Amino acid sequence: MILGLLKEFGTETRVALLPETVKAFTDLKVEVLVEKGAGETAFASDADYEAVGAKVVLRSDVFAKAEVLLQIQPPASEDKEKIQNSQVWISAFNPLWEKELVAFFQKKGITTFSLDMIPRTTRAQAMDILSSMATVSGYMAVLEAASKLPTFFPMFMTAAGTIRPANVLILGAGVAGLQAIATARKLGAQVQVFDVRSAVKEEVMSVGGKFVEVEGAIEDKAAGGYAVEQTEEFKKKQQQAINDHAAKANVVICTAQIPGRRAPLLLPKEAVENMKPGSIIIDLAASSGGNCELTKNDKTVVHKGVTIIGQSNYPAQKPVDASRMLGKNVLNFMKLIIAEEGIMNLNFDDDIVKGTCITHAGEIFNERVKSVIETK
Repeated sequence: MILGLLKEFGTETRVALLPETVKAFTDLKVEVLVEKGAGETAFASDADYEAVGAKVVLRSDVFAKAEVLLQIQPPASEDKEKIQNSQVWISAFNPLWEKELVAFFQKKGITTFSLDMIPRTTRAQAMDILSSMATVSGYMAVLEAASKLPTFFPMFMTAAGTIRPANVLILGAGVAGLQAIATARKLGAQVQVFDVRSAVKEEVMSVGGKFVEVEGAIEDKAAGGYAVEQTEEFKKKQQQAINDHAAKANVVICTAQIPGRRAPLLLPKEAVENMKPGSIIIDLAASSGGNCELTKNDKTVVHKGVTIIGQSNYPAQKPVDASRMLGKNVLNFMKLIIAEEGIMNLNFDDDIVKGTCITHAGEIFNERVKSVIETK
């Protein structure tokens, strides 16, 4: 198999594979073509890739010669037509939202895998890029909030008096939320947490957060650990509880998302206006609409003294470790489609391979994506 590693574009600083992970592919007898400059923003030079057995080539050569094309982002518009129907495309292209891109892949007969669709099972944990990147996001969200907040996070006992600890409210206790709790507690903040899944209460408490319960939540084991849509009655009770806690908070970190749907609105404009001037909101759900009504993706908004930061790509701010984690996830996944002597074997009898494949042989292969697209 010939694997082609493409350079990312725009503001993306990560790379899908660092040299240390490329070495693992060459050990599996996979030939790796790396686009010139692919690792520069993650501090990996072309010489580093060549030292582990990769060939550094022009972008045009990657598209012309590789059997498998790999990058983090969806293909740029100018690159889509360069993909041949004999090639396999692997990236994280959010197929539950990107209906037109899925239709393009289907029409052209390209086999595609979207790494953000890896099944959330025990066996797939080592391949779960969403969890890896959420760890980075939860950590970075707290650090940015602490740097922007006009007060300290920890309690200080000083000769000038006692400084009270910051009050942090976290909406959603998935991987990002749990990492945010742990980081905020390490910095000395008091942390309250909302999540519709009562099963996460023990996890929240184990990392030092106080779980705020709202009765009546619907839970679905088939949702793979994600939250599901709730009843209107529950939403009203939850909203009042969140509003009350937000009014007392110095920092609110929003992490709640539902795959394939708009992020739930948890912080309406009125709740923001009741917050203390100088408070900070970090919205990690910004790219899917945001948990805060005033969020704008990739922008910072100040509304009546409250700063709202819409940030969905914190991992790009930690490109080395984010790329390292991501690369290990990619390697673990791709081992499922690499047979002896480095030959590609698309084993669709494997539930992880099948669940991650979006299009194949001119069909939408993923049943979940198919059902979402057909109902839109």
